[in-house]
Amino acid sequence: MTTTLIATFTALPGHRDDVAGLIDGFAAVVRAEPGNLVFEPFTRTADDHDFVVYEQYRDESAFQAHLANPAGPAFNAELARHIVGGGSALDFLTPVDESGTGSEP
Repeated sequence: MTTTLIATFTALPGHRDDVAGLIDGFAAVVRAEPGNLVFEPFTRTADDHDFVVYEQYRDESAFQAHLANPAGPAFNAELARHIVGGGSALDFLTPVDESGTGSEP
């Protein structure tokens, strides 16, 4: 079954562009991971300082490999300097259908 989550965080006032640049650069790294299926950053329409990153990995093993990527700690340390609270909130998602595969578009 895939591992799917959203990461949310808010840029400090005046740091929105810094956060956008960091997440854009890290997106290329994550998308190159063999087990990554989706890494798509968004901002909330109501406030572009609020970021939401939708992530999906082939399975739990692929997600664990993502966490072990040596680029992660440096990215997270730099991101922490620019966001409220110094870290992102992770919310893991479960598919509504019981197969765990979702529906094909």
